[in-house]
Amino acid sequence: MNKTQRSARQDPGAIGRAFRRSLWVLLAIGMLVGLALLINWWLRPVELLLEEDAPLALDQLLQREVQPPAPPAAFVDITEQAGIDFVHFNGAFGERLLPETMGGGVAFLDYNNNGHQDLLLINSTAWPFGPDDLAAPESSLALYENDGQGRFREVTAEAGLGGVQLYGMGVAVADISGNGYPDIFVTAVGPNRLFENRGGVFVDVTDQAGLAGGDDSWSTSAAFFDATGNGHLDLFVANYVVWSREVDIEVDYRLTGIGRAYGPPSNFRGTDSYLYLNQGDGQFIDASESSGVRVAQFTSGEPEGKALAVIPVDLTGNGLLDIVVANDTVRNFVFVNQGDGRFEEQGTEMGLGFDRNGLATGAMGIDAARVFDDDRVAIAIGNFANEMSSFFVGRPVAASFADQSIIAGIGAPTRQALTFGVFFFDYDLDGRLDYLQTNGHVENDINRVQASQQYRQPGQLFWNCGSDCTQPFQAVPVDQIGGLATPLVGRGAAYADINGNGRLDVILTQIGGPPLLLRNDTDLGHHWLRVQLRGQAPNTSAIGARLVLEAGGQTQHREVMPSRSYLSQVELPVTFGLGEADRIDRLHIVWPNGQEQEFTDLAIDQLHRIEQPLP
Repeated sequence: MNKTQRSARQDPGAIGRAFRRSLWVLLAIGMLVGLALLINWWLRPVELLLEEDAPLALDQLLQREVQPPAPPAAFVDITEQAGIDFVHFNGAFGERLLPETMGGGVAFLDYNNNGHQDLLLINSTAWPFGPDDLAAPESSLALYENDGQGRFREVTAEAGLGGVQLYGMGVAVADISGNGYPDIFVTAVGPNRLFENRGGVFVDVTDQAGLAGGDDSWSTSAAFFDATGNGHLDLFVANYVVWSREVDIEVDYRLTGIGRAYGPPSNFRGTDSYLYLNQGDGQFIDASESSGVRVAQFTSGEPEGKALAVIPVDLTGNGLLDIVVANDTVRNFVFVNQGDGRFEEQGTEMGLGFDRNGLATGAMGIDAARVFDDDRVAIAIGNFANEMSSFFVGRPVAASFADQSIIAGIGAPTRQALTFGVFFFDYDLDGRLDYLQTNGHVENDINRVQASQQYRQPGQLFWNCGSDCTQPFQAVPVDQIGGLATPLVGRGAAYADINGNGRLDVILTQIGGPPLLLRNDTDLGHHWLRVQLRGQAPNTSAIGARLVLEAGGQTQHREVMPSRSYLSQVELPVTFGLGEADRIDRLHIVWPNGQEQEFTDLAIDQLHRIEQPLP
């Protein structure tokens, strides 16, 4: 025993002091370990911190490749040179009435069946109580014929649409008469209108069809689809709020420093949407009550909906089209198709009623697609300013969704924007569906009270990076999206191949100004395949058909559903990007009546027109 040991044994206090020093050392080590763990927790990816339903474990994320840069997008503004001289008119004269800041829609359609995508723009008119010197356009509709090269000629009057006066909002397009030509349904503040296409000339058949709706209704988006499975295209019409000039003045929404302003719908009563069933003889019946698409508030029994957008999509995998409705400031609705003309509202149960924080959002536009290499449905909803866009993804359990906007890469970059039109499309033809949204505020003078907000806002583009990336969607920098970065008071949005080169071009509408027609010059040398389906009557548009393409190790899913975005319609043909693949392995088509076809020998880099075989 050495001297020190002997001293310790002889001095019990020395043992206590040594023990206390050991405790302090252990405590210090514990604090350092805890601090290290805290730093590691704090710095972990924000999407894991916030996303309860993240589909990937941490070790899987760490094994993924570094996020590659998104390919720049060459969108070129050709509005003027293409011959589009339309200017949106909202009738505003200083009273700041809510409808003035909500329109108008746009549709791509081949109205004369010559194989080229024409263009229909929806306008408003002057208020009957407005000043007499405020001149409205001659027609609330503007139709432009495409020459096949992306140059347009206005044909509104010669196509029978001249002189149409209504406070227009949105549009739905489909052949509902079975004659092979697309008909046009236009929504409005006030009565809606249906125009039957008789060989390239339109005739107003609203009264015969029974589709006007209420004289005091405010309809927004609409969609044609087969609700009952009988082959006829029915019609869902989204209605916004109970509105009149008197109600608007009474609500009297104001902003400090501005005075009367365009406000949210919070103080307007909700209303019910319409579901019309096609009788096959040119007439529709209003089945809104019997079908189950009327939703009442639990407490008051008053209508709850404040619908701005709608997308029909099969959420349960049973071959029936369900209806997803984006509501502004109240929960979203999901009407699940029961197969007999009845629907059951299950939005909250399916995880689509509220955002990831359990809140109702200012939902504007909507789209749905299978954006991954599997059969999961993703639903994007554009929301109000300071609310990130929602990105709901189907879980492995059927008909169950989670808002994964953050982990998908869409959440944070979209929080500041006020978003209306949204859609999925493949801008670079790499075989993965990308995401676009158009933005713009509702209040002209918003920057005076919110420095972070602008009335005119640039659009946004998100590149689908694929399953090997940390986040599936990557925001393309604003200086790499071409004309899409032009600040607009954006509203409607749609896409089509206007010049036959396989690349999808884009049009965006705005309040009180011209639209933005953007030619897609993004050329990475990627191959493509376009398919236009021609169904048997009565559904010659083949709306509801499903296509699955296998090529280059990828599986792509598409649905023929032109109704999407906000107040708008995209083209009927579907586009598959093939990337570097120089052939397809298989194209499988399921027609709306369940018939199936398969092709393995379709040439790439061209449009194929496929007719439905006779039963």
